[in-house]
Amino acid sequence: MRRPDALGVGLPVPSPVASGPRRRTVAAAVTLVMGTVLLAATLRVPRGSSAFILLGFALAAVWIVGALVSGPIPLRPVAQSTARVTVAAGALGAAAFAAFLLASVVGDHLPVISGALDTVLAKADAGPVALVLGIALVNAVAEELFFRGALHAAFERHRPVLSTTACYVTVTATTGNLALVVAAAVMGSLFSVERLSTGSVLASVVTHCTWTTLMLLALPR
Repeated sequence: MRRPDALGVGLPVPSPVASGPRRRTVAAAVTLVMGTVLLAATLRVPRGSSAFILLGFALAAVWIVGALVSGPIPLRPVAQSTARVTVAAGALGAAAFAAFLLASVVGDHLPVISGALDTVLAKADAGPVALVLGIALVNAVAEELFFRGALHAAFERHRPVLSTTACYVTVTATTGNLALVVAAAVMGSLFSVERLSTGSVLASVVTHCTWTTLMLLALPR
């Protein structure tokens, strides 16, 4: 399709259908780079420092802005009861915590795993509980909006569960923490399946927030 300019010469009109995927791809790529750099920096700052707090909220802002810029994100489940999906997602988050709790008992006998887990918990215990939990929950929501929202949409026709989980694990790997990488692989897969099965990010947000809260507050130190 072409449109006439002021001189009557035909100019191409961008197709809105074609521009949508391109916008998602560009937004996703830029956000991934920025988020990866910030995540790596966040977990490398000294325990209890103000930089950790600032970087934590900055990271959440990057994921959220990137998700919103990419295009519409489905927030409510498709053809399913919102209440039922919410309850089921909360239960799934609790079940995932129980599985990780059991795994942590086994991991205590594996120096590589136990050391990585202790590093993460040390960061969590370095500041006020309410503040650390707040940062964690804001980032949980932000990650779901981007990875299971915007990025899933960008990979809609290219195995979104596998692709988004691979990106999630790759980004997390920059922290250099084995425990976080394992958690990203397991939970990232779970979150992506929830997104695919419900057609929205609600389930993954609820599961992620439930699991995160229990991991921070109930996992034995």
